[in-house]
Amino acid sequence: MRIGIFVVAGLFPGQEPGRVLANAVEWIVTAEEAGFDDAWIAEHHFMPYGVCPSPTTLAAVAAGRTTRIGLGTAVSVLSTQHPVALAEQAAMLHHLSGGRFTLGVGRGGPWVDLEVFGTGLERYERGFPEALDLLLAALSGGSVAADGEFFRFREVPLVPEARLRPVVACTSEATVELAAARGLPMLLGLHIGDEDKAALVKRYGAAEPGHVAAGLAYVGDSTAEVVRELKAAMPAWLEPGLAGYVPVDGRPRRPRDAGEYVDLLTRIHPVGSAAHCAETLRRTAEATGIEHFILLMEGMGEHRRTLENIRRFGAEVLPLLRD
Repeated sequence: MRIGIFVVAGLFPGQEPGRVLANAVEWIVTAEEAGFDDAWIAEHHFMPYGVCPSPTTLAAVAAGRTTRIGLGTAVSVLSTQHPVALAEQAAMLHHLSGGRFTLGVGRGGPWVDLEVFGTGLERYERGFPEALDLLLAALSGGSVAADGEFFRFREVPLVPEARLRPVVACTSEATVELAAARGLPMLLGLHIGDEDKAALVKRYGAAEPGHVAAGLAYVGDSTAEVVRELKAAMPAWLEPGLAGYVPVDGRPRRPRDAGEYVDLLTRIHPVGSAAHCAETLRRTAEATGIEHFILLMEGMGEHRRTLENIRRFGAEVLPLLRD
């Protein structure tokens, strides 16, 4: 089983975004020391849910501070950037990290980002397959050209070139089918439980090619105590954070209830005693066939407690999973 951390860089009340980003680098360094396999970094814009607008930049900083741990994006949003530019960044990180980088990509949502970055709602609604195919062409080594609806340009060489296999965030059957058709692993979100994950893996259909599942994780002396503390702490981040998703076209949107969301997350993910955390991950692996998990460790909001959670999870839970 492969276990990593999932860095959202959420902004809790009273925190400063620049400090949170600096702390996030420390979490990755600590995760390497604690024995985690990798660290995956989220991308968000214009909201406190996550204050990292460039996971590739944060991954580059982390690559310079670490020597072993894998680094990935979870995910880089294709709907708001040029896939060839993203391929260039991924190739740089591949070479500069000694091959430790994995690019995760996703369609994103119908958010105001599409307006700010000038790509428009059409790129979100219809352009993801074309953007993904262009990204794959750019990461296949050699040169790349385009003659599609959204991208048209002459053939150019990729410098530096790299052969990389992205992971695709999948939240719909259409995206699952797209990933399966391209032979790309899925990244499944922390908002769904084992039954829904298993259904998406079944929908994918082919032999398991290294899917990844995100989750919330917190280890403590007692499951009841940890759940109680997370339910007290997380809504202060999630309520303003989830409200930060603003549709570009004014479509109605009802934000998820933060309290109900925390209740769901603490029920379906490894939150509690070390034994409970290990058993939860084993149960998910058995139900879904997924053997690679990336875990959000920052749920209490305090930098000190996040570091403590990473170290304790590494010392108490990881050995149980690797026996």
